[in-house]
Amino acid sequence: QVQLVESGGGLVEPGGSLRLSCSASELAFSTATVSWWRQAPGKERELVASISRDGDSTDYLEAVKGRFTISKDNAKNTVDLQMNRLTLEDTAVYRCKAMIPGRHFWGQGTQVTVSS
Repeated sequence: QVQLVESGGGLVEPGGSLRLSCSASELAFSTATVSWWRQAPGKERELVASISRDGDSTDYLEAVKGRFTISKDNAKNTVDLQMNRLTLEDTAVYRCKAMIPGRHFWGQGTQVTVSS
């Protein structure tokens, strides 16, 4: 049974940084496209960043370009999201998603709150 678990969320002041991590059981991230999504109360879920199976290609939401970095560590079987210069607009529940042919898996989510 594949299970994805996110960690690293918390409360941070504007301008601060957080590093989120996604780990998986029964699934090698080297075989999957992995993405980070977020959803704030009253807003639609949006794709924040994604990374290809080989880790050579990444894509970002325009609002986070230059501030967030997605990375894959195949040795640890984790996918991280480094978030810098956080703003109030980044407050949301962040979830990771892994995709393989014909299937996808979601993590349970981790709360990121940016507040002064």
